[in-house]
Amino acid sequence: MRAARLSVLTFTAVAALTAVTGCTEKGSSGDSDRVIDVTATDSKCEVSKKAFPAGHVELAIENKGSKVTEVYVLFPDDRIVTERENIGPGTKQKVTAEVKAGDYTIACKPGMKGDGIRQEVKATGGSVAKRDPRLDSAVAAYRKYAQEQADATLPLAKTFAAAVKAGDLEAAKKAYAPSRIGWERTEPVAESFGDIDPKVDVRADGLEDGQKWTGWHRLEKSLWQDKKITAEDKTLADQLITDLTDWQNRVGKADITPTSMANGAKELLDEVATGKVTGEEERYSHTDLVDFKANVEGAEKSYALLKPVAQENDATLVTELDKQFAALNTLLDKYRADKTSYDFTSYDKVGDADRKQLSDGVNALAEPLSKLAAAVVTKSS
Repeated sequence: MRAARLSVLTFTAVAALTAVTGCTEKGSSGDSDRVIDVTATDSKCEVSKKAFPAGHVELAIENKGSKVTEVYVLFPDDRIVTERENIGPGTKQKVTAEVKAGDYTIACKPGMKGDGIRQEVKATGGSVAKRDPRLDSAVAAYRKYAQEQADATLPLAKTFAAAVKAGDLEAAKKAYAPSRIGWERTEPVAESFGDIDPKVDVRADGLEDGQKWTGWHRLEKSLWQDKKITAEDKTLADQLITDLTDWQNRVGKADITPTSMANGAKELLDEVATGKVTGEEERYSHTDLVDFKANVEGAEKSYALLKPVAQENDATLVTELDKQFAALNTLLDKYRADKTSYDFTSYDKVGDADRKQLSDGVNALAEPLSKLAAAVVTKSS
């Protein structure tokens, strides 16, 4: 889920994420008509241009406010084209995206809350640069993967919901973490729709004013903290299945591009940095390492599909990504006896020194992964 705030440990992780630069950039951001400077403050979201050529564009974001912010490019119906979360005060980030001609909105969300401060923009004329056919194949394969994960999640979620409705506390606890794996692997796709993630995966501290708390984490609290299943919980279990079925039915309609796959991989590492490493995501069940592993698997899937093109454009980056994915996976294996299972150590048993080691591993992967989107932008663009 989208993190609601940064802890000290999270800030260390996010600060290590470096800028994504694309082949469309020519020197400084002011040299290219495909680079949009976005200046975010606590009360403004200023953009350097309201119109730009369709194709690969780059947001050069600077947060001049006092709050952590996030910046989105949105379709007119609020579906997400691309996003960059957890941009700390006084920091800069860059993100490469691929857009077709049409109307869009750039939104800055100080405090990462609400609908954000919005600017209407337009991608005009021209056409998207010719794409390497291998990238079309990568998109098709990733779309199939995302659908498979959604399809596999529903039976597991129904097992979890059935246990809740039966009032079986222990069975519900056992079914909880497995029901989340497919979601965590492909969360950026779910988040791109805008309205599903807040229903199924929001934490108490991520609720908007007036929003009813529903979904996995609301039930997690009942099972582990309250230690009882109420009549309302049983209703919420049914609602969870309804919302996940909606997700399953919409996955095939998601807008997916090579750059959104690459940016999504980085978003999954952000999810680890802002929720799993800190222990905030699964604060009642302490099943954070299950989510952690699923996020890394989802990021690695996107990377593997994009790797052949990235290899040609930036072989050094690919070497580093191979190294850091392997290192992080090896580190995670320390916390499970069986490398084929998702039976990980309860995160409340993981000490501060080990959490720091995990955080360092995330940082080491997140830095080169932030460059993947630029590496799959064709040289001719």
